Amino acid sequence: MLRLDRIDKSFGRLHVLRDVTLEVRKGEVVCVIGPSGAGKSTLLRCINHLETVDSGTIYFEGEPVYRYAKAGKVVVDPDRKIEEIRSHIGMVFQSFNLFPHLTALGNVIEAPVHVRREPVEAARKRGMAELRRVGIAEKANQYPHRLSGGQQQRVAIARALAMDPKVMLFDEATSALDPELIGEVLRVMRQLATEGMTMVVVTHEMGFARDVADRVVFMADGAIVEEGPPQQIFSAPRADRTRQFLQTILDRNGNGSADPVEPPA
Repeated sequence: MLRLDRIDKSFGRLHVLRDVTLEVRKGEVVCVIGPSGAGKSTLLRCINHLETVDSGTIYFEGEPVYRYAKAGKVVVDPDRKIEEIRSHIGMVFQSFNLFPHLTALGNVIEAPVHVRREPVEAARKRGMAELRRVGIAEKANQYPHRLSGGQQQRVAIARALAMDPKVMLFDEATSALDPELIGEVLRVMRQLATEGMTMVVVTHEMGFARDVADRVVFMADGAIVEEGPPQQIFSAPRADRTRQFLQTILDRNGNGSADPVEPPA
């Protein structure tokens, strides 16, 4: 479904991604963990082509996208192809990025109507279905400032789902939420995983990564240090850097477990 081949990205002198190679199969949930500044968010932004890579190739459904080598030359795709690819990749950000002047339903149908040119009534019907899917249909006519942080993030998820994406990217979707609101967003993400949605999740929620991920990727200093099944990463990490990171999480929690406690369902 998605493959990154030797991706490098710098911002001036800051080398943010270093020779990153990663494959995500259809229906797979990949959780990306690591310390702040590891390049995790930049990785997602490159996947969604919000940032351009300096070198390497990103493949979507087997086809190279944006910048790649062909017959010994670098080929750059036109923007319209990137926009088409991006329409199949939903992204949920740390900050909800909702339009404040639109209702919850208005936010959800904005892209289908103005990007996909769907008829308004069809988009509204689909939008209500997505709001029900994330458990917030009763807030359809509320504006963002009237919603809690957890409710706003669920609207953001519904907005991404309304474009019928083939892959969902989550960039620290719970980190801006109060602890008591984290659980409602994680429950929606767990539901999507159960439904077979292909997901790449940057997260500090170790319990979610352990329980939901098919594979966990640990990043540090812009590189993938190691990856593997959750049981291996959390119980028997091979790299010292991974062990140090997980020990820091354990010490921070102070509860004898490397897994932050999620609010009860």
